[in-house]
Amino acid sequence: MNLLMISGDRSILEGRQGAFHSMLQEFALHWERIDIICPRPAFLAAQRVSLPQNVFFHPSPHGLWFQPFWIMKEGKRLFRSLPFHVMAVHEYPPFYNGVGAWLLSRAVHVPYALEIHHIVGYPFVASFTELLGRVLSRLFLPIDAIGARTIRTVNGIVRDQLASWRIPAAKLSVVSSFYLDSSLAALFDGQTKQYDIACCGRLVPNKGFSAVIDALGQLPNATLVFIGDGPDRNRLERRARARGVQDRITFAGWLPDQQSVLRTMSSARVFLMNSRSEGGPRVLLEAMAIGMPVLTTQVGIVSDVVQDGVNGLLTTGQPHDLVQQLSHLLSDADLRARLGKAARDVLGRFEKKHLIKAYADFLQRIA
Repeated sequence: MNLLMISGDRSILEGRQGAFHSMLQEFALHWERIDIICPRPAFLAAQRVSLPQNVFFHPSPHGLWFQPFWIMKEGKRLFRSLPFHVMAVHEYPPFYNGVGAWLLSRAVHVPYALEIHHIVGYPFVASFTELLGRVLSRLFLPIDAIGARTIRTVNGIVRDQLASWRIPAAKLSVVSSFYLDSSLAALFDGQTKQYDIACCGRLVPNKGFSAVIDALGQLPNATLVFIGDGPDRNRLERRARARGVQDRITFAGWLPDQQSVLRTMSSARVFLMNSRSEGGPRVLLEAMAIGMPVLTTQVGIVSDVVQDGVNGLLTTGQPHDLVQQLSHLLSDADLRARLGKAARDVLGRFEKKHLIKAYADFLQRIA
């Protein structure tokens, strides 16, 4: 069976072996062929990332506003050459993937699953752009859902929110996208601790990194590593200088592969996830899988997996609460060890091979 994926993820074309690359290695085993239509990458990597032989990317040569038409044009060409049987469509504002999938589905009569991993600005808005995205999601997603055969969410919070917007419950399914490799459990045991706190993610407002820098100013001698990059980097660097903590923060940028990310994360005593809105995040589960004590806001999948004081700690995400919670964690080695040991139980719940097969089965059932 052949699959067409309509995605916004360009990381592989840009040379990064992140979560999408890792997922495709296993996912490709369940399909004869996978074609992936995506937007134009910011740049093409000098050296191509290795992919399974049955996976092919089709980036647009145009800007984002032309993307729905590129999806339809390229999708029709692919269908004529080697027909696909089902489409998986990753949807988010400004909804060009969903519009393109609807146009293509009407032209070639192939069903599609609309995948809504999180609702922008939910539960908390971090910027005007997110406020606009949240309003537009409320208006457009119920319309967007009409053309889809089914809708995949990755946590119960998003499913319940979409149902409250009168999207039929029969169309909504929770199918996890948080794939953990059981070999992670002991991979980084004994890692030398170079930092006190690790944060990982794209440097954008909804990640709550400004509050983390403010809190660091009230934690004498504590050190922090940011793993990731993004449009907020310059602003965060300026904020660090203004708070006098620039010498205690390392901006590691994008790292080349998942093992490098996890190795750098595990070189910290505590993993902090301070997002205002998330669909997952997967990186929190990865931190738990390698036995890190985690401090997290209650967004995305967090309420499904983190029990406060048992396998992690919860925070409001505000600087004063971050200071209190981090001070407690960093000063209590026994607490860190207990939380980290309990956190590893997520491996049994999110085992990679089982969940990827469940995802493939979910798509193949609607073909």
